[in-house]
Amino acid sequence: MALVAHNEKKDELLEWVKENKERLKKFRLIGTSSTAELVNKVLDLEVEPFGHGPHGGDILLAARILEDQVQRVIFFMDPHTPHSHEHDIQTLIRTAVSNNIPFALNRTTADFLMRE
Repeated sequence: MALVAHNEKKDELLEWVKENKERLKKFRLIGTSSTAELVNKVLDLEVEPFGHGPHGGDILLAARILEDQVQRVIFFMDPHTPHSHEHDIQTLIRTAVSNNIPFALNRTTADFLMRE
């Protein structure tokens, strides 16, 4: 499972991860570098960092989806702030949709994906 959050949503993702920590321990977790480092530091989880979003991290995640290494994506996206790598984000979303990967863009959908 991949964990990603824009800077403006990192606190919200941390809160969500804290609430779902026990369930998340069942997954192999990866995340963009800053998100992974934050979750690892604050919540003591093992999230493997793979790249910074604005510097190709979203494309690296799309590649992992294509390599069948990711089965779910939790991406707390900030829709109100323009991002210089918007085209990379759209590529990631298209890749997930094309490969039938559940993709949560907000807390409610993330909660739904964690249902057992």
